[in-house]
Amino acid sequence: MRVEKTLTIVNKLGLHARAATQLVQLANQFDAEITLVKGEKQANANSVLGLMLMESHQGEQVDVISEGPDAEAAMDAVEQLIAGRFNETE
Repeated sequence: MRVEKTLTIVNKLGLHARAATQLVQLANQFDAEITLVKGEKQANANSVLGLMLMESHQGEQVDVISEGPDAEAAMDAVEQLIAGRFNETE
């Protein structure tokens, strides 16, 4: 199964180290391969460094692709994490 969505980074600091770490920990809970794409750059959601190198900032959109048995559940969880500003207090 494959699910794709375009999500907007809403937290003030963007996809920085702590946010990337949260995303990696979340992605590892699912039997799915999650990839984030922004322009020419893409990163696997299992790589903190890869996610940080994407330099995703507040207000930017990223395409999230989730593939595997847990694709839908993983996508829902990623969407909630991003929409919830990575649990940051602004």
